[in-house]
Amino acid sequence: MRSIVIIGGGNAGLSCAARVLRQQPRGSVRVTVVEPSPTHTYSPMLSYVGSGMAGLAQVCRAQRRYVPAGAEWLRRSVTLVRPEAHTVVLDDGSELDYDDLVVAPGIMPDHEQIPGLAQALDTPWAATNYDTQLAPKTWDLMSGLRSGTAVFTVRFHDVACGGVGYKPLFTACDYWRRTGVLQDLRVYAIVEAPEFFPEPKVAGHIARAMRRYGITAITGARVESVDPAVRGITFSRGGAPESLAYDALHVLPPHRAPEWIARSGLAGADPMGRVDVDPETLQHRRHPTVWSLGDAATLDTMSSGGAIRSQSPVLVHNIFEPDPARFQRYDGYTVAPITLSRRSLVLAEVDRRHCPEPSFGIRDLANPRPWTFAFDRFLQPVLYWQGILRGLI
Repeated sequence: MRSIVIIGGGNAGLSCAARVLRQQPRGSVRVTVVEPSPTHTYSPMLSYVGSGMAGLAQVCRAQRRYVPAGAEWLRRSVTLVRPEAHTVVLDDGSELDYDDLVVAPGIMPDHEQIPGLAQALDTPWAATNYDTQLAPKTWDLMSGLRSGTAVFTVRFHDVACGGVGYKPLFTACDYWRRTGVLQDLRVYAIVEAPEFFPEPKVAGHIARAMRRYGITAITGARVESVDPAVRGITFSRGGAPESLAYDALHVLPPHRAPEWIARSGLAGADPMGRVDVDPETLQHRRHPTVWSLGDAATLDTMSSGGAIRSQSPVLVHNIFEPDPARFQRYDGYTVAPITLSRRSLVLAEVDRRHCPEPSFGIRDLANPRPWTFAFDRFLQPVLYWQGILRGLI
């Protein structure tokens, strides 16, 4: 019996486990999912929690409900992988043998990369939707602001689904406009990229929304530090550091992969320490029985949960394909759902070259529409819990 160990019980790990068990003859594979958390979090919904449009009860569910039937769930953490020996070392000192290993632990916020950020998030004036427990604080902070300065940071290269960083910005501004306080606020967006979005049409929609709400956009910037004592954020954009005082701050923290990936020799030169795989076949460049997908893999494309829908079938097919010449290829499809108001959303779907790759050939998805907002807020969660995690979509 072929043993497949999957590290990570998130979107990537569970969808792969479900596909393997559904596609392979019963009794031909043994699937083990290694995941320490008893709670499964649907992270995309945290943006709506931070906008006052959802609660944590819609985000977190019991993990045991979604581990596919036929898979063994080990509630342990990984401390090391020994790819030459085909073993995974767990936090209790035990070792797990495998024939094939799927590394899908996701990535985690690394607040220490920005001095002062962790301390700022402990104050009442800063929050982030990239932390399950802090997302409700985002809404409390933004909905209670009536005057002063609000600062939002947006980044793409080292976060999960970076374009989603625009969600708290535009939903907050729309709320302030509707309640009549927007004119009393100064709103800044510090964008850690030279443009609003790598695809020009989507970038144009974002630029128009910036002008509509009177947001001051600072592009090509890099956040250097946060000083919670004076409520200030320091950034640079090619010259001397600049600072902004804030009354409300929403931050997208930089992320990193778990440190055991680098310790195990599975990372390459990627500064985030992600798994060094071929971005098309999802197979490790040096260890052919190691595979990876999702946020923890170096795939040369913008990270997103929606991208896993394209990655998972490729990875599962290639694990069981003995001839590399017949491997399937992942083209880098990814998607960023960007709300431009509290009732309209752009579904930014692009490939690895940042060229549009619309679902079902419908290019209109890249225009702000109420129905795409309704899809992302109400239908997509249903598809996630009932279809995507079960490897059906």
